[in-house]
Amino acid sequence: MNNRYKSSVVWRRQLVGCAASVVQCALMTDRSLPRDLIGRLIRDLRRRGVDYADVRYEHLLHESLVVEQGRASSISLFESGGIGIRVLIKGSWGFAATPHLRPRSLTKAATQAIGLAKASAILNRQPRPLAVVTPVKARHVSRYAIDPFDVPLAKKLDYLLWANTTLLGPDAIKRARSHMDFYKRRKLFCSTEGAEIEQLLIESGAGLEVVAQHGHEAQTRSFPNSHHGALAQAGFEYVKGLDLVGGAKTAKDEVLQLLRAPSPRAGEMTIILDPTQAVMQLHESCGHPVELDRALGQELSYAGGSFLTPECLGRFQYGSREVNIVADATTPFGVGSFGFDDEGVPAQRVDIVRQGRFVGYLSSRESAARLRLPSSGGAMRAEHWDVPPLVRMTNVNLEPGQATLQALCRGVRRGYLLSTNKSWSIDDRRLNFQFTTEIGWEITNGSLGGIVKNPLYTGLTPQFWGRCTGVGRREDWRLWGVSNCAKGEPMQLMHVGHGSSYARFDGVTVAPAT
Repeated sequence: MNNRYKSSVVWRRQLVGCAASVVQCALMTDRSLPRDLIGRLIRDLRRRGVDYADVRYEHLLHESLVVEQGRASSISLFESGGIGIRVLIKGSWGFAATPHLRPRSLTKAATQAIGLAKASAILNRQPRPLAVVTPVKARHVSRYAIDPFDVPLAKKLDYLLWANTTLLGPDAIKRARSHMDFYKRRKLFCSTEGAEIEQLLIESGAGLEVVAQHGHEAQTRSFPNSHHGALAQAGFEYVKGLDLVGGAKTAKDEVLQLLRAPSPRAGEMTIILDPTQAVMQLHESCGHPVELDRALGQELSYAGGSFLTPECLGRFQYGSREVNIVADATTPFGVGSFGFDDEGVPAQRVDIVRQGRFVGYLSSRESAARLRLPSSGGAMRAEHWDVPPLVRMTNVNLEPGQATLQALCRGVRRGYLLSTNKSWSIDDRRLNFQFTTEIGWEITNGSLGGIVKNPLYTGLTPQFWGRCTGVGRREDWRLWGVSNCAKGEPMQLMHVGHGSSYARFDGVTVAPAT
């Protein structure tokens, strides 16, 4: 019996009870939605004279599996369910929530929401109209082939152990971690306008990290991406397709090479971001600044505002003509995809940057009305049932161009191909940034060369995107899920998506990270 299966037998004996818990909780997710209860609550809210109200029921099941150093280190199953009530009275919002699906508890929560709205109305002197939306009765189910909660726990952990033990071996390998995450989210949204929308969203993800050290030098490689790997709106088939074992072999080889690799040369030069790094650049320097509540100054106390203020819309040159960015909640497999947002607005594709010109925001019904936009951009989402929705990214994607990687490298006398974000910093208006990646490759006279460690690049957002001189073809375009996008007080962590191919930028400041 090899070491991998010895480890497998050990944890299987320890986890009989946990496997039973998974089955029990998975069955609980199939219970009926509380339609009648919510219907009565909506009628009661209408009778109580609110200007508008919506009720959002949500049930979430999240399974997380972690293997470290050849052994299962964490197995958790999180279940949460309840109802959030949002009301609008005289232009002011009130929100309350309860996990108790009983008439008395819902009436109490509704009274709390109404009380908060009335108290806010005393102070609020600005009316808050809502952009018009046509209420619908609809059902949406995300695409998946294999429900991950139907896959035996032993099968998932065996695969993680196989990938994890592939990372081990040389003494320089100090830490090896592999993980999987699965989410099943059932939602029911009803409003006093007549909307009744049911949704079932399933997400699956996995990844691994390896840390190597020699003396005082330590390096990290991640697969298939950093910041908790890859996540998609799909079933277990997505995890199977990631090839964690093959990725582990590459990650181990590269992390050992990084221990001996030189640092990049400092100076202004051409860089090419591969899709793993381009998506982080999109997230921080485009996704956040186009959230309309930031642009209107409503996020300043926590995560900062935006340089893309309302007067920029349709006028500001965000980047070069190569740059076309969309916020697309209909992108297949994107974790920022859905049928309807948490205001009942249909998923849609919104142009953000077209041929370098800033043309659109991520918006809600309220923020769209404040800017006199014709409709909401359908970007209002909440992390859980117990918090109100916020303007959030959907899938903010850089549209593909025509170039191959070889064509993007052509003509580059000195530069670097950079991959896999390691760290980042950006100011509170989303202008001045710096990123460090896990790995880079030299580009010399148009050809890719050796590996470099700790490459750092920096810039100002519009100048940086203005120096984009090429975008890779659709065949190299990749979609990634980010599971920890933070915003709001109290903080909410949202799943958002980003897609990109390779992207080339000329005249960028590069230096070795210290």
